[in-house]
Amino acid sequence: MSCNVLVYGTLRAGQSNHHWLKTAGFLGACKLDSGYALYDLGLYPALIENNDYTLPLYGEVYNVDDLTLQALDRLEEYPTLYDRHLVSTVWGKAWVYVYQLSIQGCPQIMTGDWNVYIKHRQ
Repeated sequence: MSCNVLVYGTLRAGQSNHHWLKTAGFLGACKLDSGYALYDLGLYPALIENNDYTLPLYGEVYNVDDLTLQALDRLEEYPTLYDRHLVSTVWGKAWVYVYQLSIQGCPQIMTGDWNVYIKHRQ
């Protein structure tokens, strides 16, 4: 079996954890229009569910096999540190990892795009 995963941080192309997706099929760039807010935790971002949030989230959608999904679950410390939510994309439903701990004191990434944000942060 396979499923789709929307990635928005260090799993994106050109980022430090992208190698975890070496066997995945890239479906395309994706934009979620609302419902989630992105925060900077330092080395990686945190996505928080926020139904009042109206700015977009940018990421990439990949089709992954069961072994890759299990590896991503370990990387994201699912379900303790991150939980998985199903979101709608142009390629159908996709899992997205949503942060479970407090983001208090962490800056919000107003662009909704980790790649753009870290270029300006450094």
